[in-house]
Amino acid sequence: MEAQSGLAARAVQNRYHRPMKSLVENRTVYESHEAELSIYDTYEPARQVVLDADEILYCGMITGKKTLHGKNHYQADFLPHESFVMAPGETIAIDFPEARINRPTSCLTLGISRDKLRQVCDRLNQNNPIPQELGEWHYDSHQVLHTFHTEATQHLLIRMVDSFLKHDDDRDLVLNLGVTELLTRMMRQQGRDFLLLCAKHDPTYSSITAVARYIDDHLAEAIEVEHLCKLACMSRSKLYQQFKNMLGCGPMEYVHQRRLECAREMIIAGKSITEACFSVGYVNASHFSRRFQQQYGVSPRHFSKNGENIAQTDG
Repeated sequence: MEAQSGLAARAVQNRYHRPMKSLVENRTVYESHEAELSIYDTYEPARQVVLDADEILYCGMITGKKTLHGKNHYQADFLPHESFVMAPGETIAIDFPEARINRPTSCLTLGISRDKLRQVCDRLNQNNPIPQELGEWHYDSHQVLHTFHTEATQHLLIRMVDSFLKHDDDRDLVLNLGVTELLTRMMRQQGRDFLLLCAKHDPTYSSITAVARYIDDHLAEAIEVEHLCKLACMSRSKLYQQFKNMLGCGPMEYVHQRRLECAREMIIAGKSITEACFSVGYVNASHFSRRFQQQYGVSPRHFSKNGENIAQTDG
């Protein structure tokens, strides 16, 4: 819970030092030459509040709940520990069903230039190319990027917010590195979503999609890397490199991540922790709990108790 309460605590710190000017989307702006960070607090219920994106706009929820209404009839709740990315020129409408004066709904946004995104994509294409049949690294503005992010991303957001709030002398360096890392994580998440979509609809699309489909179909079973190598017709080192380039981890770490992602979805759907644990291939509940905490920053028990609003009461 450290990262979640840490980010919520920083929102409280920001409110303490900045006067309230509006009850709905009260905005505090921090700027540098690398990025523009805004913290928004809403103190009363509101509907259809419009947010426009001039550049790439990364949004991270801190406390409370929003409901997003976007293009192509997109509608979804936006909750703590989640990321949502808006393309340049995109507009969304936001509802605030739970905002209260003593329990504001808070989120942060980072405005990032398209030039910075191009630099990150060029670097990924040069240093971490994905399989040729899957194309190359690029930002797909037509693909909705709305995901429950990991604890590592949560800590990254805390470091970036701290660089603004504490007027760090190395703020520009911290932000430069932080924005690069955040964009890299964003691109890898978009690549992962694309990979899973291909694996679901056409596992023969590439060797990697065949492996991804096999992993998803056999999560409850023991999965050996040697068998994955045979499926991909690759050596162990080549398979590892392909996964590392596209997903930022090796194949067996990806197996663990997919198991935990599916277990989290089961818990949200009302399954017991024990059922979720064994359904995705873990044979030791303690090991499952440790891995879940490492990936999401909360124990399965706390996540189950608090549902999707795991950071609702932090800070």
